[in-house]
Amino acid sequence: MSRIGKLPIPLPAGVEITRNNGHVVVKGPKGTLERAVPEGIQLNVQDNQLLVERPDDEQQTRARHGLTRSLVANMVQGVSEGYEKTLDIVGVGFRAEMVGQAVRMQLGYSHLVEIHPRPGITFEVGQETNTRQFFLRIRGIDKETVGQQAAEIRGLKKPEPYKGKGIRYRGEAVRRKAGKSAKGGKK
Repeated sequence: MSRIGKLPIPLPAGVEITRNNGHVVVKGPKGTLERAVPEGIQLNVQDNQLLVERPDDEQQTRARHGLTRSLVANMVQGVSEGYEKTLDIVGVGFRAEMVGQAVRMQLGYSHLVEIHPRPGITFEVGQETNTRQFFLRIRGIDKETVGQQAAEIRGLKKPEPYKGKGIRYRGEAVRRKAGKSAKGGKK
């Protein structure tokens, strides 16, 4: 039995789960999410908990048991609390500003980079008071979409290993390399 698959998913107040035609629909205070559920996987609600069960021990069913439980648990958390990722923009002259719903960033290129949010995503730009460095907060109810949008933005200017300039996740450790050593050389 899958260790993750057999864990019950607690249902917060205000979250409803329905299953129809091979899809599970999760409704909550922040919105609604829908996802396909593999055949053979059953979802049972008992005492404000959702149990994900499989009917047999076939390899395909076992492989999808824990995955389905994790995906549905992420949906429940998304519609009740939501997801958030914060990106730090590190570098002299690197800036970010809101332009309507989009974000316009200056990342050391000859042009400005403008990013439009995916459906269901909101951006927030701010500046740290003590370091004067900018940050970009990405919020949404779908964990997969929030993570994908954050990865695409980080990919615009990954942190470089010498000075650490670039876009990084909050709390991400950037391995720094030593620069060129000054040995004096030949005369």
